[in-house]
Amino acid sequence: MYNNVTTGRQTVASTKLKSVLRTDDLPTKYYNILHDLPAALPPPLDPKTMKPVSPEALLRLFAKECVMQEVSTDEFIPIPEEVQEAYLRVGRPTPLYRATRLEQKLKTPAKIFYKREDLNPAGSHKPNTAIAQAYYHKKEGTERLTTETGAGQWGSALALATAMFGIDLTVYMTRSSYVQKPYRKTLMEVYGAKVHASPSALTNVGRRFSSDDPDHPGSLGIAISEAIEDCVTHDNTKYSLGSVLNHVLTHQSVIGQEARMQMEEMDADPDYVVGCIGGGSNYAGIAYPFMRDKLRGKSDAEFVAAEPKAVPSTTRGEYRYDYGDTGEMTPLVKMYTVGHGYQCPPIHAGGLRYHGKAPSMCMLIDKGYMRSVAYSQNEVMDAGLLFAQTEGVVAAPESNHAIKAAVELALECKRKNEAKVILFNLSGHGLLDLKAYSDKLANSLVDYEPDEQAIRGALEAVPLVR
Repeated sequence: MYNNVTTGRQTVASTKLKSVLRTDDLPTKYYNILHDLPAALPPPLDPKTMKPVSPEALLRLFAKECVMQEVSTDEFIPIPEEVQEAYLRVGRPTPLYRATRLEQKLKTPAKIFYKREDLNPAGSHKPNTAIAQAYYHKKEGTERLTTETGAGQWGSALALATAMFGIDLTVYMTRSSYVQKPYRKTLMEVYGAKVHASPSALTNVGRRFSSDDPDHPGSLGIAISEAIEDCVTHDNTKYSLGSVLNHVLTHQSVIGQEARMQMEEMDADPDYVVGCIGGGSNYAGIAYPFMRDKLRGKSDAEFVAAEPKAVPSTTRGEYRYDYGDTGEMTPLVKMYTVGHGYQCPPIHAGGLRYHGKAPSMCMLIDKGYMRSVAYSQNEVMDAGLLFAQTEGVVAAPESNHAIKAAVELALECKRKNEAKVILFNLSGHGLLDLKAYSDKLANSLVDYEPDEQAIRGALEAVPLVR
């Protein structure tokens, strides 16, 4: 198991516990899942006409290059040299570890590996697309961006990226996270962003929700509406989205491309590829380069996506057309949803408080290429404590969903005495989310069970597309 490795200064003992790629191994192309999907993705629809939305209609919001990538079916999309350089500056390629101490604690024959996306300055996988989007906007002359953020990982990443490329940024942060995670707000402001609690008094959408409930916890759906309204009512302002859309998931494919090389280095081929899902970007990032093999009949790996029981889009929702936001400003997209009007409970995993999921991922779930599971707050925070006390990493509440799913698979391997290989994405650290751990240690975490009646009511309010 141990190999002698000679360095320039000394000989050290090395085990296959960690894979660190060279800078030359940084991916130079993004992988686009649309090239390999089993069917054409249902197009976004204009809610007024119920006709497909033309790509040109999206140019008011997004950078032209992002729109072109959104509809592209090319297998690979080149990563600009400036973006590659920025990736290197923030810590790509990222390491991959084997969780031997967790394996020993669980007494499982399974091998567990995790990809470290928490080590960059923003603390999550989000810079992979934030940097790309900021670059494309800068190249097109955009002076200001608006966006939403849940727990703050996306807002922090885009604040970092806009600081790197010299663009102003306004962030609408869901109120529950704005209160729970004040240092996320501070981090965004350190990078120069303006941050507002959502729903706010700055937009018509925000005022509509906050007038009825001044303490409304907000949701990603409402924050998206506010950011879009801000964008379209100000000159030389564009909008940036951190998940769900095809171009966003495509940018995240650098995770899985690196992980493929690292798993080969570890002499391991994953039987399970695991991640948490809010909109779907971090899981798509690690899963899609492996899913490519499954779609081509070259892999039998299983793909397991973990979501919160409080917002059970893929486990309790319906696969249908719905608005991407709560204020009904976006096109209708076909996805698993609990209804855009569903009031998401204020769980600590703010990045998972979204009513829908990425359309490409929803198609893969619907057609049986991946499956989803749902967990409560206490279940995932228990898994987070276990991981911290074995592997030493304090993971984000969102990432704890992936850890919980990996632990459950490892325990299943123990029951069946199967030495399977489990790979999961550790999408972010929890060092700015310690309130979740504090509440867990104080036994004050609330488990929000799915409100079936509220889900049914929210879905009934969605326009029926035939």
